[in-house]
Amino acid sequence: MVGRLLPVVLLVVSNIFMTYAWYGHLKDFKHRPLILAIAASWGVAFFEYCLQVPANRIGFGTYSLCQLKVVQEIIAMSVFAAFAVLYMGEKLSANFLWAGLCLVAAAFFIFREIQPAA
Repeated sequence: MVGRLLPVVLLVVSNIFMTYAWYGHLKDFKHRPLILAIAASWGVAFFEYCLQVPANRIGFGTYSLCQLKVVQEIIAMSVFAAFAVLYMGEKLSANFLWAGLCLVAAAFFIFREIQPAA
């Protein structure tokens, strides 16, 4: 159970850092020089990598490489949605919902058990 859950938890926290590193400067550093925004984003991204690399190492073997990528994308979209609404004050459109449903379909296909031909 830990082998399946720990990578997902690490990826969730990693994506919180990643999302802030990518988009937080748009709010917090918008009136600062670009070089400061870049430096701050790199600093935050360091912590993202400190979680993302172990998550992928722990998860690889339990999950296939493709499964890890799809899980990461679902987590990224979920974290981004919360960040956009709660931190940036954005409203999500129906198109974001449709994109999320496409990720649900991606998860279905990447995790479904394909039976070998008899």
